[in-house]
Amino acid sequence: MNNNSWSLRISFKQRIWLFATIAGILAIIVIGILLDSSSESQKPIDFNINMSIRNIVPELGVTGKYLARELELPLDVSKKKSVRTLGVTRKELDHAIEHILSHRDVMLKYYVYVALVLFGLVFLVRLGRPDGSDIKNYRDWYPRIPYVIALLLSVTIAGFFLGKSPNPMEGLVKVFKSMVGLYPDPAIKAIAFGFFIILAVIGNKMICGWACPFGAFQELIYSLPILRKIKQKKLPFILTNAIRAGLFLITLFFLFGIIGGRKGFVIYHYINPFNLFNLDFESLSILLTVIIALGVSFIIYRPFCQIICPFGFISWITERFSIFRVRIDKEKCTQCGACIKACPLEAAKGKVERKRLTADCFSCARCLNVCPVDAIRYTSIFKKGRVKKSRYS
Repeated sequence: MNNNSWSLRISFKQRIWLFATIAGILAIIVIGILLDSSSESQKPIDFNINMSIRNIVPELGVTGKYLARELELPLDVSKKKSVRTLGVTRKELDHAIEHILSHRDVMLKYYVYVALVLFGLVFLVRLGRPDGSDIKNYRDWYPRIPYVIALLLSVTIAGFFLGKSPNPMEGLVKVFKSMVGLYPDPAIKAIAFGFFIILAVIGNKMICGWACPFGAFQELIYSLPILRKIKQKKLPFILTNAIRAGLFLITLFFLFGIIGGRKGFVIYHYINPFNLFNLDFESLSILLTVIIALGVSFIIYRPFCQIICPFGFISWITERFSIFRVRIDKEKCTQCGACIKACPLEAAKGKVERKRLTADCFSCARCLNVCPVDAIRYTSIFKKGRVKKSRYS
């Protein structure tokens, strides 16, 4: 694909869109920095083992049950006694507090997520295809470089620089953790989760495809040019989605005490790959999850997203309501299979075959520059005029 050809072909209006988008992104980041710095909390007090759980938790923004769980104590343990009398050592307390603080949301990350999704959305809807471009130049549409840049920014800025929290997966899990008393203010957690859902609905799984740092890391590995000669595999969607949904339900059963009889056990806590961005491998299972997910990414597209991520499952459900998405003109489509071959999942196949339940679409744009009859667009479900709603799926 010729990225130079694309940059030379975009129209004057598209260049205005590009510069306006960059200006908007910079404004979003500056606002985020200013608001984040103005809301920085004071340094936590010096905790010690003579303090009670009740005295400690207000500074951490969690509940007594959450701290008790981190200290490996029963959730109903006395919150008035000093942790020392509960058998907790200073080392154990420090480790628990360090882990809790690592889960604190860095507010600036929310603005970074918005900026990345905005860039991806404008690129897919307005910039990827040069205005007035002839169909014979379709191979030059939607070059990979802008996408790769967004992925690199996601991994470096939203990942390693700003740390693991917030992220889409924890945004969902924390809602349910707050429902069993591990976090105060369930409404706040619901709002944070709603933020991620909105970004997933505005553009089809855009938060996952363009902004999630661990998703971006897997995408970058899968997209390495040296892997083009390797026969990469597509897993059956019915299998991956069943595993992902089943794991989510089992997690809820454990979390609410339906299985095990003890509330507060979170399976995702032990397979959370976002710990990578804090270099915090508190358990061997987390380290193995990261190694396996990134290793398998060489031959399978986003394995963690497909098989494990609970937000991936929920955002797959919300794809039915996404405003901007890949749409296929049923009248133009010759079912040549080019988009099916280009798609790393079974999403394009599901759309072409008009299946009710299609695989996740991460808005990666691979299908947008392979159709020889111009039957595929990334557009709004409300688009009228050239794109007739009745003809597009």
